[in-house]
Amino acid sequence: MTNINRTIGIMGGTFDPIHNGHLALAEAAQKQLNLEQVLFMPSGNPPHKPNQVIASGAQRKAMIELAIAGHPGFCYSGMELERDGYIYTADTMQILREENPDTAYYFIIGADSLFAMESWYQPKRLFSLTRIAVACRDAYDDRALQAQIAALTEKYQAQIVLLPMAPVPGSSHEIRELFRTKGDVSAFVPESVSAYIRKEGLYC
Repeated sequence: MTNINRTIGIMGGTFDPIHNGHLALAEAAQKQLNLEQVLFMPSGNPPHKPNQVIASGAQRKAMIELAIAGHPGFCYSGMELERDGYIYTADTMQILREENPDTAYYFIIGADSLFAMESWYQPKRLFSLTRIAVACRDAYDDRALQAQIAALTEKYQAQIVLLPMAPVPGSSHEIRELFRTKGDVSAFVPESVSAYIRKEGLYC
């Protein structure tokens, strides 16, 4: 049996744009799970959002690097962005586990994603490759969330942990709309990211 020497979190998503909710979730996971690193891994060509990503890969990378600057243990990963074709989380986790057998991974998600995971590509394989850290930051009934965790645990032997945290307002869609209408985004994205978006003319 391989000894586990490192524990790393994975924050996946389009990050179009990255915002304070992403950072708060990563911070909660890092603190509560004692993670050595949290990798921010933007998706390249997500199969569930074909042709819906607005910012380019280079722009999303730049925004992530600006947002995580000064956060110890937060790192950018281009692993998915640099691959061609549709990118599936199960494939990514397979590669990571094969390259780093001494590392335990937590895939960090919000409660909304936990209810959708059975529709993801090869969920059984995905659950066998990574633990799931799910934030209770959305408007889901606790009993419904606990029932979903129990169902996934029984069906797939999934390893799921909860990350209690205060809700953080603002979604990527809402933030893009605020930029389009020249609204106040100061509560939703780091100033460095906001300045970059305006400089690039994104989401106008």
